[in-house]
Amino acid sequence: MGTASGFVYSTRKNGEVEILHHGQPAVVLRGAKAAKFLRDVDHRDPQQLMARLTGNYKRGNEKR
Repeated sequence: MGTASGFVYSTRKNGEVEILHHGQPAVVLRGAKAAKFLRDVDHRDPQQLMARLTGNYKRGNEKR
């Protein structure tokens, strides 16, 4: 299984967090989810965290 890549995030003035995948909008986090993401992103692998939040990752149970 490969590692997650291609994700970037930006924080908006109103506290929302926008996550992009290869330059395309993937998800906008608001409220408590945005705050939790900003706390967690400094302590975990940012690419993996963003992949999990967007649902763009392999869970390990897919057939290859």
